Amino acid sequence: MLSRRTVFLLLAMAALLTLLAAQCGATPTPERIVEKVVETVVVEKEVAGETVTVIETVEVEVVKEVEKEVVVTATPEPVEEPLILRLGQNSADLSSLDPHFATTTEARALVDMIFNGLLRYKPGDGAFENMEPDLAEALPEMEMVGDQQVWTFKLRQGVMCHPAGNLAAYELTSEDVVYSLEKAATTERSAYAGEYTGMSFEAVDDYTVKVTLDAPLSPVLFYPKVANYSGGFIVCKQGVEALGDDKFKTHPVGTGPFMFESYSPQEKIMLKANPDYFRGAPKIDGIEYRYMADISSREAGLLAGELDVIYGIPDILWVEKMQGEEGVAVDVFGVGEVATVHFNTSVPPLDNPEVRKALAYAMDRDEFLALFGEPVAENVYSPVPSKFLAGGLTQEEAEDLGLAYDVDRELAKQMLADAGYADGFSLEVVTSEMTGYRRIYENMQAQLAEVGVDLKVNVVDHSTMHSQIREDVNPIVVYIAWRPNADVYLTRFFHSDSIVVTGAKPDTNFSHIDVIDDVIESARVATSAEEQIALWKDAQITILEDMYAYPLQFQQQVYARSDKVDYGHDLVSVLALYPGITENTTLER
Repeated sequence: MLSRRTVFLLLAMAALLTLLAAQCGATPTPERIVEKVVETVVVEKEVAGETVTVIETVEVEVVKEVEKEVVVTATPEPVEEPLILRLGQNSADLSSLDPHFATTTEARALVDMIFNGLLRYKPGDGAFENMEPDLAEALPEMEMVGDQQVWTFKLRQGVMCHPAGNLAAYELTSEDVVYSLEKAATTERSAYAGEYTGMSFEAVDDYTVKVTLDAPLSPVLFYPKVANYSGGFIVCKQGVEALGDDKFKTHPVGTGPFMFESYSPQEKIMLKANPDYFRGAPKIDGIEYRYMADISSREAGLLAGELDVIYGIPDILWVEKMQGEEGVAVDVFGVGEVATVHFNTSVPPLDNPEVRKALAYAMDRDEFLALFGEPVAENVYSPVPSKFLAGGLTQEEAEDLGLAYDVDRELAKQMLADAGYADGFSLEVVTSEMTGYRRIYENMQAQLAEVGVDLKVNVVDHSTMHSQIREDVNPIVVYIAWRPNADVYLTRFFHSDSIVVTGAKPDTNFSHIDVIDDVIESARVATSAEEQIALWKDAQITILEDMYAYPLQFQQQVYARSDKVDYGHDLVSVLALYPGITENTTLER
């Protein structure tokens, strides 16, 4: 017989186990086990006395085996954390996620992950000769129909547009492609409309698109217009129409490996993997794209393991410092964005070419170069960088023509005095907070002060700078950009149609130059490469002779990453100005 104490303990234990099972929320698994317990029992012992026999009652402890039911809870399966790649970008906030307005570094990277082109630059390699089909099944066929050139694209079947809100995913067809190219060609709906002048677009059937050009172009000039770059990104018609143009700028709908998830102003963009991506589902689950204008915060985040990739500083000292950190890899790669100083010739005293030349002689390329160091940066002597593209002027060519403008501040002072500005003058500009821009503007401020020019520099966030310079607020514009060929550089920066605000298709002609349109257009339709290159050089000689723009340097891309990040491709050059995150990018935690 069990004592009351033993029974009470057994009941209490059973109740406790039942409560724990209920709290765990798991389905109990009953199991019967045998357990030994110690129990006190009463026995009677007969003791013989001298005259009588006495029965004595004593207590003794005994070991007894009992059978009881124990509840064993099921062990929950471990839940894996999603693999989210965290990238810290050098920007304060979003500019636009409409790819046809994506002009900034932070925007170009994002739209590259969300959208596709008919053709694409091979991941990690921006060379024209390595271009390959993207939404198209193959490189296009070309034929001449009368005086017109026709390029025909066959589209991949089964490419799905991302869902958006109440809009379900749907298959991309030629209707979407034509809609997108027409949007890219419309001034009010695209920053790249000037690229598509003289083109028309036709959906022949669901999977066939024809692009007709009034003036023939060679593949080297045509392919970039329909590739995964600028106006060549293809948007999904139903997504744009469902959201409207304004909302689409913060809620993009494309066909790429990653889909838009959320936007937190001045904080981050969240992208998630597209499981239906036509090249295969991404190997990471998503991307957290953080806006972090402060390099110290980005560095600290990477070293603490809170970030996986960061935009670095185009500075050889920074590169060497980060290469010394354990678990960190640094990538320096092309394309080399060209920094050019554009003089607004519509603003006095910069309407005087002698004043512009004086400012050029006041500036020292090598002093600017020292701000960044080689091989991160390198001097250039024409708007088209001869190191990367045909049609640029080398240092030797510029010097032979007397157009290198090697620093000569005494000459600069004399030229300013001869122009009526012996006491100098004052100008006011805005700069981006981004290192590449701010260093150049502030160093230019110090250099021009040597010849009596007072340049006031106001720092704003990167997207604000881009907006304001396109409103023509700066008399001097520093612009750092890559363009895929000489024609695009010259058309977008120096054709009269591209003059900011007042041009027929306003773009980035900050100098208001309008004297080389014929040369640009002749080069575009030249039948031989030699003739084309000669005309591109002639156009740049005119630019330099009257100093519409001062070519400064190219700056390569600098990013640091955890060594647990593998982009999935070699890094040679990336037109989107970041390492390139694709469906093949991997991350270890």
